[in-house]
Amino acid sequence: MPPFPDGARRVTVEAAHRCTAGADAPAVLLDVREPEEWDAGHAPWAVLAPLSALASGAALPAAALGRPLVVICRSGNRSRRAVDLLRERGAEAVDVVGGMQDWASSGHPVVDARGSDGSPA
Repeated sequence: MPPFPDGARRVTVEAAHRCTAGADAPAVLLDVREPEEWDAGHAPWAVLAPLSALASGAALPAAALGRPLVVICRSGNRSRRAVDLLRERGAEAVDVVGGMQDWASSGHPVVDARGSDGSPA
């Protein structure tokens, strides 16, 4: 069963958390913010792939290859663009409504580059 409904383009932070948290998660939480934003605060199990790099033709990180992608940024703007780009490349991808701002305000975990409590930049 796919981690999100067929044809879905967007998911809530609750749905994103459900399908990406844990070692046996069916999807990868792909953070498309820039490294300095990532360092300030990200989901502990997320994978970083900045939109700027993806738009320049960079490959996905190995941990994201061949898996459904739940794409997140600060507020949802970059993640929507990243989803379009990733779908053009053949990936199964949805973006997270409200991004890391809604993720953090919903009480989901956010860590900084040192693994301490972080905040979305």
